[in-house]
Amino acid sequence: MHDTDCSGSCSRLIDPPLHFLLQKSLTFAPEASEDVLPLDLGELLAYFVKQSVPLFDQLGIKRDVCDKLVESLCSKRKDHPAYSFLSATESSSLKNDNVGNELDLRIASALQSTGHHYEGGFWSDGHKSDISGKRHVAIVTTASLPWMTGTAVNPLFRAAYLAKSCKQDVTLVVPWLCKSDQELVYPNSMTFSSPEEQEKYMRNWLEERVGFKTDFKISFYPGKFQKERRSIIPAGDTSQFIPSKEADIAILEEPEHLNWYHHGKRWTDKFNHVIGVVHTNYLEYIKREKNGAIQAFFVKHINNLVARAYCHKILRLSGATQDLPKSTICNVHGVNPKFLEVGERIAAERESGQQSFSKGAYFLGKMVWAKGYRELIDLFAKHNSDLEGFKLDIYGNGEDSHEVQSAARKLNLNLNFHKGRDHADDSLHGYKVFINPSISDVLCTATAEALAMGKFVVCADHPSNDFFRSFPNCLTYKTSEDFVARVKEAMARDPQPLTPEQRYNLSWDAATQRFMEHSELDKVLNGDSNSECGGSVGTETGKSAGTMMRRSASAPNMSDVVDGGLAFVHYCFTGSELLRLSTGAVPGTRDYNKQHSLDLRLPPPQVQNPVYGW
Repeated sequence: MHDTDCSGSCSRLIDPPLHFLLQKSLTFAPEASEDVLPLDLGELLAYFVKQSVPLFDQLGIKRDVCDKLVESLCSKRKDHPAYSFLSATESSSLKNDNVGNELDLRIASALQSTGHHYEGGFWSDGHKSDISGKRHVAIVTTASLPWMTGTAVNPLFRAAYLAKSCKQDVTLVVPWLCKSDQELVYPNSMTFSSPEEQEKYMRNWLEERVGFKTDFKISFYPGKFQKERRSIIPAGDTSQFIPSKEADIAILEEPEHLNWYHHGKRWTDKFNHVIGVVHTNYLEYIKREKNGAIQAFFVKHINNLVARAYCHKILRLSGATQDLPKSTICNVHGVNPKFLEVGERIAAERESGQQSFSKGAYFLGKMVWAKGYRELIDLFAKHNSDLEGFKLDIYGNGEDSHEVQSAARKLNLNLNFHKGRDHADDSLHGYKVFINPSISDVLCTATAEALAMGKFVVCADHPSNDFFRSFPNCLTYKTSEDFVARVKEAMARDPQPLTPEQRYNLSWDAATQRFMEHSELDKVLNGDSNSECGGSVGTETGKSAGTMMRRSASAPNMSDVVDGGLAFVHYCFTGSELLRLSTGAVPGTRDYNKQHSLDLRLPPPQVQNPVYGW
């Protein structure tokens, strides 16, 4: 629960430094420094607009509108002697900076002239873990093996490769399902009687593929399976399952999903640095449902809210995802090393003159319409005559299996359906071409795996495939006619062997390096004060050290106030069972249930969340 104190007058909602500056500026206090002129009303309004950008962004007002307003308000003072507080060196370094940076420095200088020192944000409790000694990384995700989904597999590999360096301790935090839910989710009716049994399965599966002994901790939080959305929803406050002494750095795999109904400690209050990794194009899936456009509108704004409120940095795997605040686009996923080994073996066979590809084309994916099956059937139906004699083998299981196969038979399409298989299965190595028409994926793991095995990939010209364009065996199409041409091209020639650089770019070693750089985790782990850790701005060395020190020490940040306010509103909203149910939450997921407490050896629900009679 947030340790915020909501008592006191409403004047506390105004940052004390801004209130103090306003008083100083309007009264022209004689004690203010003679070297720095008082702020005028235009500068105060410009600063208020600039600091309110996060709020305007949440309301849908574009950032460039705010920037133009700030520039307009500051234009009258830009050449005023008031800006002489900058040293010659600093002025030179700011020639190419925007008006916003100059305004920040102007405000910081005026604040310093009053003798005020900024003490921190309104909403933050400031109580975070001591980061002395070895750092700790907690990776929290929304699924676990044996469910073969992206958020179960990729965070598992991420934990292994982050722990491999031994520079930091790593804990992977995954959902624990009660046996009744396990039977619905895990393949072949597989179930586990204890978390230890499931952990053993996960480690054996992982170590068989990475080829080294893994050295990270696995922890479980209570989860409940939602049949309608085919997803696992956390039950209770997930953050409480990371001990406070280990609450240093958090990586939230699917931060939107983890926080839609999160009712508990704010991640950025408990952890020093919080990174979100966006896996899923939720808006694309939702738009395909009944009243999808309306649902997508609300989900878009909720995703914006949780991104702002709970993360310091967001990584989007591709441009196919929603454009979230604080986000950067980078593929931080690699492929199972086994697929690279298959590719190397096939390249060696081809070099010795052997025939490696004895089969034609295939598609592999969960058999639900949204996974590309609608696009696939439409393409083949439109060009059935153009693709005469071409057969496509399809491997997959899913809720829409019967409908997909019935549609293909009705249209007399040359599609052969098979039960789903692991992509690493020996029976799939002989195919030369992988076809993936999906435009709902964010970054298709199967596409990366096919490229790693040295196959051709025919896929749509779509942001989700941008990372794969640099590979010569990736053939993209824009129109249905292009699709036919790319299929015929792939069937007519052999794919090129991967170069060492291309193999490395597909590996988890490369993905981990990209993750360290783009999430700024390398800077955080190395104690680089330039990184934004906990939302504060550190100092810099060199020419701008004095400038940044003044700004961080003196200038209030309304972005933190807005983010904290959004988190507080979200906390209040998710505390109501009625509101939770009205937005599609699983009943009873605000807190964990009795079965969870037995399985995970937790205090009984009535002890964890007592109900008092007053």
